Amino acid sequence: MHDLSPRPGDLDPVETAPLDELRALQLDRLRWSVRHAYDNVAHYRRAFDEAGVGPDDIASLADLARLPFTTKATLRDNYPFKMFAVPREDVVRVHASSGTTGKPTVVGYTRDDLDMWADVVARSIRAAGGRRGMILHNAYGYGLFTGGLGAHAGAERLGCTVVPVSGGMTQRQAQLIRDFEPDVIMVTPSYMLSIIDELEAQGVDPRSTSLKVGIFGAEPWTNDMRREMEERTDMHAVDIYGLSEVIGPGVASECVETKDGLHVWEDHFYPEVIDPVTGEVLPDGEEGELVLTTLTKQAMPVIRYRTRDLTRLLPGTARTMRRMEKITGRTDDMIILRGVNLFPTQIEEVVLGLPALSPHFQCHLDRADNLDSLTVLVERREGTSAHEAALAQDELVRRIKESIGVSVAVQVVDVASIERSVGKMRRIVDHRPTR
Repeated sequence: MHDLSPRPGDLDPVETAPLDELRALQLDRLRWSVRHAYDNVAHYRRAFDEAGVGPDDIASLADLARLPFTTKATLRDNYPFKMFAVPREDVVRVHASSGTTGKPTVVGYTRDDLDMWADVVARSIRAAGGRRGMILHNAYGYGLFTGGLGAHAGAERLGCTVVPVSGGMTQRQAQLIRDFEPDVIMVTPSYMLSIIDELEAQGVDPRSTSLKVGIFGAEPWTNDMRREMEERTDMHAVDIYGLSEVIGPGVASECVETKDGLHVWEDHFYPEVIDPVTGEVLPDGEEGELVLTTLTKQAMPVIRYRTRDLTRLLPGTARTMRRMEKITGRTDDMIILRGVNLFPTQIEEVVLGLPALSPHFQCHLDRADNLDSLTVLVERREGTSAHEAALAQDELVRRIKESIGVSVAVQVVDVASIERSVGKMRRIVDHRPTR
């Protein structure tokens, strides 16, 4: 694979600033953000007053833990614009979540917010190996979802030539990769698998394309998936992290030279990890739920937002800023099966250890006689015989029981039997009655 390590002068000075300078900058910005939220958002003023703490009580970064959490329910309760901290006419763009479980969560941006967002996405693309002048194929969805426009603005800020393909029309995606010869692709990892499959269906070896780096985000994926991607495409597979409620993509990114976790851009977003049950802040190195606070956002400051993503914070390596491990799952994606907690990423890790099976799988939950059951549907790889598929099916049952500690059913199905993602993959299909 190509050497895409940064050259001298590539990085923003803050990326390698001394730790004490970074912490001083964070405290200044935190105090501004808490004051901005308190003075201009009725919810925060009420919540802080109820907690008996105010902006003047933030004397250190540790004092952040005294403030109450913000949740998705908070944003929905204040739908659509009550979380804005600036006059509505100063908000130049809004985005929103899909709202599949209720009202969508709406977020707003001032012109300065959009500039900051473009800067951190450009920083993320550069950290992943993107460079000025490269062609970037953007297959994230455009529209209310933050992925497409967020990636687009950051790529342009970096100086890339952007191909705004958006999601869907997989045959065209593969054709444009062949014709335009992009260096970088930004897309969800599950949809990248679909593009790889389509290239192969068109008679193209994915390793022969021009792609040098894939920047994958918007859903959890494992290091085993990284190896699968890199072996099939001969490009770097790098993780990017973000969420609409905080800014969109660009909160954190892996660095291509290390690929050892995502450096959080801590000059704009302050991370904590908490015990998801008690809410207590955990020391760096312990796994829990990621909580983020915006330090520079004007239109919609977010204080201690519970992301529901599970990770741990680690010291910086390629950058001064702390790393977060790849997301292992979400508290709201956790399956509790007969008292055992499991996540789709754990299933993915086991599936990818069996050469006869492809990475395309789904977890189907059912209930009979008040007992929950899980069936893993997984596709065989092209060229796998019926006998090999049957052996792999039995072996997957055994390995899941051995590694996760729960018995599941497994059904190996034909190639292209499982629905293909054009955005975030639907890993869990719940057939259980709601009442």
